[in-house]
Amino acid sequence: MSPEFEKYFAQYPSDVQERLHTTCTLLKKLCKGAEERMAYGMPAFRSTENIVYFAAFKNHLGFYPTPAPIVHFASQLQDYKTSKGAIQFPHNQPLPLKLMEDIVKWRLKEMKG
Repeated sequence: MSPEFEKYFAQYPSDVQERLHTTCTLLKKLCKGAEERMAYGMPAFRSTENIVYFAAFKNHLGFYPTPAPIVHFASQLQDYKTSKGAIQFPHNQPLPLKLMEDIVKWRLKEMKG
């Protein structure tokens, strides 16, 4: 994990750090060879373009896979607050790792055209 990511994670309570690490581990597995970098103050994975960003907030983990996946997975995201490019996963609920994985895999296919 990049030192920038570690520094970002360290500013949060341990339970939130655990969620950040879990998310990062999943994304690292899915985004093989992608660059780990900070973008807009958030951890991000990038290849030819940004794949996905994520960030911690007081009550949720923000997940930013760009707008198209949010539209594509709208029916599966009904239980979460979403906006054009963001999904909020509340800290008081388990992370939906399978859904996150499906979204990122779809995003990677979308990028390949």
